Amino acid sequence: MKIRKYILPLLLPLLFASCFEDMDDKISPASTLEIQDFIYRGLNFFYLYKEDVPKLADDAFASDEDRENFLKSFDSPESLFDNLIAPQDRFSRLFDDYIAIENALSGVSMSNGMEYGLVYYPDNRDKIFGYVRYILPNSDAATKDLKRGDLFTTVDGTQLTPENYGSLLASESYSIGLATYDGNDFTLTGETVSLTKSEYDENPVFLSKTLDIQGQKIGYLMYNGFTRRYDVELNNAFAQFKADGVTDLVVDLRYNGGGSVETAVDLSGMITGQFNGQLLYKELWNNDRQDDYASDGKFDDKISTGAAINSLNLDQVYFLTTKSSASASELVINCLEPYINTTQIGDATAGKFQASFLLYDAPDFSRQRASTSHTYAMLPLVFKIANKNGNTDFIDGLYPNIELRENFFNLGTLGATDEPLLAAALNQIGVSPRYVPETFNVLEEIGGSEMESPLHGMMILEVDSE
Repeated sequence: MKIRKYILPLLLPLLFASCFEDMDDKISPASTLEIQDFIYRGLNFFYLYKEDVPKLADDAFASDEDRENFLKSFDSPESLFDNLIAPQDRFSRLFDDYIAIENALSGVSMSNGMEYGLVYYPDNRDKIFGYVRYILPNSDAATKDLKRGDLFTTVDGTQLTPENYGSLLASESYSIGLATYDGNDFTLTGETVSLTKSEYDENPVFLSKTLDIQGQKIGYLMYNGFTRRYDVELNNAFAQFKADGVTDLVVDLRYNGGGSVETAVDLSGMITGQFNGQLLYKELWNNDRQDDYASDGKFDDKISTGAAINSLNLDQVYFLTTKSSASASELVINCLEPYINTTQIGDATAGKFQASFLLYDAPDFSRQRASTSHTYAMLPLVFKIANKNGNTDFIDGLYPNIELRENFFNLGTLGATDEPLLAAALNQIGVSPRYVPETFNVLEEIGGSEMESPLHGMMILEVDSE
């Protein structure tokens, strides 16, 4: 699925205007109405839940004038977009700057390198604390004395709360106040760490290693985002697994919020390999688009560069998940389940089974023909993904075979054999018979650094508009 060939010009650019002034060739900024027309056209044509939004019906307006008056009743593109989104849709998004979105799709974002989670205080939902999940290499945070498991309760001296954490942590630069927890109270240590964001290009293959335990070669991969531009690095990790003679594999998707559909297909083929050409997933579009647009995904044997996939031909795989595991992560887990034994360890996933692609303001919604008078773009939900057996609509997530939450006060070292989630997987493989699950008070996590990404939780279909 390297080319989506169905992006065809529409015949209803009712308000589409020239972007250039006739006399002096200066760019003319788009009116709010022009942008809103783009939003309506895109959702009317592609939106997965079109049938659930009466105003998106093809016969919703008696005339073009009625439709234009409807668009004019909204004071901003954002208010119109929100009005046209179905109640069950948690993920469709409108952006006023598609350049930032394109950068994010390629793995480039503003980051200080501290990946964190945010959790309600025990017995106090008015306060939250942060914990360090991991530190990105070659980042600002990597130069500071920070490590996985460190706790912080303040930013720039202000206690974190459900109301202020978004604005505090969105700043380009800030200082966190480190803290300890004794089982009852948090205590500031007096130590602060200053962090500054810069443009960062993240390799999602965070950790790849082969464990040799009791003579068994077990591959461990911590994979943090389905970024198509890093398919080669992902494939190289599996080449090393093959060279090492790996017979069992643990794929750690606990912080992986998704990304490229094509890369998800490739990862599925790297884990297996024996099902090339067989159905991996089904696409379910809105009723108007299903017959012409649905193009079911199949296992393949090449990555996006054309290089051969390094396949392990496994019939069993172990996935580590949390509620931060979403979209393309869920595609791999759900769609491999009919073919091989899949053991999911951790928490239920996010429940994101729909895919999107970027729509630009053009007659055919393509990047090449996008209006130069504004930079709005949309990522609406366009189709649902079901596995071979038809499983989809798992709104509460994919439930684990072995439920095991992370203890934010005793996270362990990623990739270490005694890290709780990995240890549980090794126990299932049969090489950690002394593993005993830890008993602790489970706290509610409300999100983390992934929420800073405009693509958080999205499953993206690459579109070539030829």
